Amino acid sequence: MDVRDDATEAPTPSTTNADNSSRRVYRRLRTITVIATFGGLLFGYDTGVISGALPFMARSPEDGGLGLSPLTEGVVASSLVLGAAFGALFGGRLCDRYGRKRTILGLAVLFFIGALGTALAPDVTVMVLFRVLLGLAVGGASATVPVFIAELAPAEHRGRLVTQNELMIVTGQLLAYTSNAIMANTVGEGGVWRWMLAIATIPAVLLWFGMLFVPESPRWLASRGRFEDAARTLSRIRDEEVVDAEFAEIKRRVTADAHEPRAGWRDLGTPWVRRIVTFGFGLAALTQLTGVNSIMYFAPTILLDTGLGTQAALTATIANGVVAVLAVSTGMWLLGRFGRRPMLLTGQVGVTVSLVLIAFCFLALPESTVRSYLVLASMLTFLLFMQGCVATVFWLMLSEIFPLRLRGFAMGTAVFGTWMANFVVTLVFPPLIDAIGGATFLIFAAINAATIAYYVRTVPETRGRSMEAIEGHFRRQYAT
Repeated sequence: MDVRDDATEAPTPSTTNADNSSRRVYRRLRTITVIATFGGLLFGYDTGVISGALPFMARSPEDGGLGLSPLTEGVVASSLVLGAAFGALFGGRLCDRYGRKRTILGLAVLFFIGALGTALAPDVTVMVLFRVLLGLAVGGASATVPVFIAELAPAEHRGRLVTQNELMIVTGQLLAYTSNAIMANTVGEGGVWRWMLAIATIPAVLLWFGMLFVPESPRWLASRGRFEDAARTLSRIRDEEVVDAEFAEIKRRVTADAHEPRAGWRDLGTPWVRRIVTFGFGLAALTQLTGVNSIMYFAPTILLDTGLGTQAALTATIANGVVAVLAVSTGMWLLGRFGRRPMLLTGQVGVTVSLVLIAFCFLALPESTVRSYLVLASMLTFLLFMQGCVATVFWLMLSEIFPLRLRGFAMGTAVFGTWMANFVVTLVFPPLIDAIGGATFLIFAAINAATIAYYVRTVPETRGRSMEAIEGHFRRQYAT
C-alpha cells in the first residue's frame, strides 16, 4: 500500500486558496468582534472606575469631593447597576425590533452622554441621575453585544468570539484600575475622580464610528423577512462552502416561526420557553450572587479595611484587573477544549473556597500588612476561578441558549436578573462590611455552596452545536 507523508506533500492551489479564504473570513469576524466589544470595554471601565473614584468622592466638597457617607457610596455605585437592569430589559426588546447594529449605535451615544454627565456632576443627585443613564447603556450593551456576536459567529468559533466580550469587560476594568492609580498618584487632588470618569467618553466615540462599518446580524435580517440581505451578509462572514447550508437552516427556523406573534411576556405561557427563560434568569442572578462585584467595585475599600493606605490599596487593586484579564484569556483557551458545564462547576467550587479564605483572613488574623496581602491573594484566587470559568461560560451560554424569535427579549430578561442581583449586592455591601466585616464573605460563600447544587441538576452542555440545533434541543427537552 502506498503511504504518503502528508506533512511533505505540497498543497494544491485549490487547498491554498480555500485556506486563505478561511483566514480572511476569520480575520473579518475578529475585526467585527473587536469593534462591537468596545461596548464590553465601556461596560468594564464604567463599572470598574467607581472603585477608585469613591474614596475621592467621599471627601468633603471643600476638598473636591461630594461628601459621600457609606450609604451614599452604595447609592452612587448601585445607581449604575439599577439603570443597567432596565437597560438590559429594554435593550433586549429594542435589538429585536430595530436590529442589533442600530441598538449598539444608540448605546454608544448614551455611553458618551452618561460618562460626560458623571464627570461634570456638581452634587450627589446629578451624579446618581447620570449614573442611572450610564447604567442604561451598560445594561443595553450587556444584553445586545453577546447576542450580536453569537449570531455572527460560526458554531466552531462561537465560544472564542463571544468570550472576547468578557475579555474586553475585564480589560476595561483593568484600564479603570490602572488609570485610577496613575491619576491618584500624579494629579493627587480631591477632584481627580472627575478625570477618572471622563476618560470613558473616548471608547464611546470609537464604538459609534466603528459600528458604522459593521454588518447587521444575518439572523436578525432573516427574522425580519430580509432573506437576500441575510444571505449577502452571511457570505461575507462564512467560507463559501458552508453558506448555503447555514442559510437554509436559518431560513427553516425563521419560516417555522413566521406565524408566531411578536416576542413578549405572553411567550412565557409556553412551557419550554418559560423553563428556558427561567433557567437563564437563574443563571444570570446566581452569577452575580457569587459576590464578584463586591470585589470588583469595592476592592480598595476592602483593602483599606485591612489596614492599607489609600494609594497602596488603589495600586494593589490593579492586580485584580491583571488577574481577571489573564483568567479570561485562559478561559477562552479552555473553552476550546472542555465543555461549558464542567468549567462552570469547577469555577463555582473555586469561588466558594476563595470566599471562605477571605473571611478567614478577616476574622482569624490580626490587622497587619501580612493580613492585607493574604486578603488580596484570596481575592485574586477568587477572580481566577470567577473570570476564568464562571463569567466566561455565563455570558457565552446566555448568548446561545435562547430561540431566535425572542432572543433579544429573553436575553434582556435574563440580564435584567444579572443587574438586579448586582444592584442588591452593590447597595448592601458597603453598610454590611461596615457592620459585620469579614463575616460578609461567609454569607456569599453559603449562597455559592447552594448554587453548586442547583447547577449540578440544571446546567446543560451546548458546546459544538449551532444555535438552531440548541433551540431544537431545548424545544424537545422542555416540551412539557
